[in-house]
Amino acid sequence: MSDYKARFILSGLLASAPSFAADQADARGFVEGSSMDVFLRNGYISRDYKQGNQDKAEWGQGAVASFSSGFTAGTVGFGVDAFGLYGVRLDSGNGRAGAPGIDFFMVDDNGDIEHDVAQAGAALKARFSNTLITYGNQRPTLPVLSHDNSRLLPETFTGTLITSSEIDGLVLHAGRFTAQSRKSDEGRDSAELKAIDVLGGSYQLNDNISAALYASDVEDVLKRQYVNLNYVRPLGERDALTLDFGGYRTNQEEQFDPAERKNRIWSLAATYVTGPHDFTLAYQRSSGDVGYNYGFYQSEGWVGDGGTSIWLANSYWSDFNNEDERSWQLAYGVDFAAYGVPGLSYKVAYVRGTDINLGGDGRGTEREIFNQFQYVVQSGAAKDLSVRLRSSALRVSANAQNAISEGNEVRVFVDFPLDFL
Repeated sequence: MSDYKARFILSGLLASAPSFAADQADARGFVEGSSMDVFLRNGYISRDYKQGNQDKAEWGQGAVASFSSGFTAGTVGFGVDAFGLYGVRLDSGNGRAGAPGIDFFMVDDNGDIEHDVAQAGAALKARFSNTLITYGNQRPTLPVLSHDNSRLLPETFTGTLITSSEIDGLVLHAGRFTAQSRKSDEGRDSAELKAIDVLGGSYQLNDNISAALYASDVEDVLKRQYVNLNYVRPLGERDALTLDFGGYRTNQEEQFDPAERKNRIWSLAATYVTGPHDFTLAYQRSSGDVGYNYGFYQSEGWVGDGGTSIWLANSYWSDFNNEDERSWQLAYGVDFAAYGVPGLSYKVAYVRGTDINLGGDGRGTEREIFNQFQYVVQSGAAKDLSVRLRSSALRVSANAQNAISEGNEVRVFVDFPLDFL
């Protein structure tokens, strides 16, 4: 099954890595339970902007080495997780670096581009029964705090996270993070994060229905809640219908304009899978007196809650999350394994957004056509190596061109995971 099919079928199982805290009674020992892997990524993103804006592009090679120890035996088990990452710039000269939406390598105040980026971090962990406590450098994956791993290197957060699965089917999270490491620069708090508190959980009611509820408090920035309900109905041996509802409620703090502090955004997606094909129809609605703000870095005046903290249906190059925006999506995907080419998949999507509140400029529209081919090597020395070719064409109405950048985007990613332990 391709990853974009699994996105809707499994989206109700919301958790961070590790998703479920294993039972401490099964502890194998600090060394015996250890694992180590290296993830190599060669990434390229190019954005051909319209409206006379300068084109942007970056190309780099990245490597992330991760080590996870086992747990010591006993009622409470102890262990450590550690990582090191390195990225080297291959090309982004001639003024093409510096787009916030690419952010492979930071451009400093003098206009100099980082030639390389190196970071390292570690976290201590303790496990009691089915509850895990982790303190240190982490990569949380929660709907209200989700680290960005969609560029060359991942961003990381420093803090404490508790993951508990003492009740069958129920996963709870509680945490506080006080630093964020920018994915394009070095330094423990290169993003100048104050603090983020997160609380919530997901529950698998039965084989077909799952639900989730999360909340976050980003100090001096905003408070946010998230809800999700996911339903999968098998319709035969190879057919299934998935309904996925997700939504956020956000209240921004006083530092923002008092007239622009509230946002409500939700999406409902229906995905029908039949054999190697899947068809998706989705609707997304943003309301309130401001658009849905998330991600990037507080050092740049943004929220700082992770670059993928928008778990909604209509999110590609554009997130279709502007003030008062309504958007529809129609998508199709196919897994070519059924046609004799295992590992090859394709997805195409069309999204159109309307009713964007532009103030004195009236109501605007935007539309995006998304395409992605992906191939994963199935065997041999390069097994699990994947190649992703992605493109987006984003266009906006004439009255929205001062508020929304339009253009053509191309992404090429070659990923190669290697296991050593």
